[in-house]
Amino acid sequence: MHTTRTQWGMAPTLNRLAKATSGLAFVGLALMAQAQSTDWPTRPVVLINPFSAGSSVDVVGRLIAQKIAANTGQGITVDNKTGASGNIGTDFAARAKPDGYTLLLGSPGTMAINPWLFKKLPYVALKDFVPISVLVSFPQVVTTSPKQPFKNFNEFVTAVKAQPDKMAYSSSGQGSTSHLVMELIRADAGLKITHVSYRGDSLATQAMMAGDVQVTVGGLPSMSPLIRGGNVRPLAVTSNKRSPQFPDLPSMAEFIPGFDATAWVLLMAPVGTPAAVVQRISAEVAKALADPQVRQQLDAQGVTPVGSTPAESAVFHRKELDKFKRAVEISGA
Repeated sequence: MHTTRTQWGMAPTLNRLAKATSGLAFVGLALMAQAQSTDWPTRPVVLINPFSAGSSVDVVGRLIAQKIAANTGQGITVDNKTGASGNIGTDFAARAKPDGYTLLLGSPGTMAINPWLFKKLPYVALKDFVPISVLVSFPQVVTTSPKQPFKNFNEFVTAVKAQPDKMAYSSSGQGSTSHLVMELIRADAGLKITHVSYRGDSLATQAMMAGDVQVTVGGLPSMSPLIRGGNVRPLAVTSNKRSPQFPDLPSMAEFIPGFDATAWVLLMAPVGTPAAVVQRISAEVAKALADPQVRQQLDAQGVTPVGSTPAESAVFHRKELDKFKRAVEISGA
């Protein structure tokens, strides 16, 4: 009886010991996996930009990528995969291996407009990506050629209303941020003006400078050099406040009370990317944006550094989706 009791008494003890050992091994493996996953990056990283080189998203992405590369010692390449209103590059990023080595430069066009614009998309903005950080925000700017007779936004509105449907504006593409922001302005200001779509910011700007259209809307980062060089005449920024970089330039809210349509760049990863990697990348972004030289460079481009946690970025993304839904409905696109 004693032997039997001893055997039964030892069995639970051995079982508990085995379970404890197994549990410790599991924890150890989990900690090792976490340590490996946060050791990012160990090889070059690719940032997918669904829009053309030289665009506002491109300018911002390259500035921040350069600093993160310097801080981590690994190369970061911006790969411009354009086409289909940004859908081609965005879909490519959505299908990439979720390991933190292929990331997406998201913007209103792909992350807040296209979901309302297209009945069928190859990606689902809210489900196929994990927000990492809002890199920057910046207004769009309405510009015209110095050869045009109107010197400010009020004179432009007067000219358009004097010739309904006779004047035109260019955008970087049907359903692009520049198109829909101008559609909001058109609707709220009561303008009858024709939309002419081009493939990319640079072509839309060239058309305006050549006089093929009267105005265009573009991101302040890409338009800043042309404004400072006197190549284009800015009429207003599309935010509710004036830009610190151009304090003499009126905001659209000064003409249309409450108007606010800013653009942004949101760094995203394919869904399934380990949370530890997402947090590590977010921390590297915050470190890069805190650098005085980077902030000075971004300021010179007309953008405001943001930097946000993955959780904050997810909330922001949902709010922007709601905002641009109205723009798509107004445009009829």
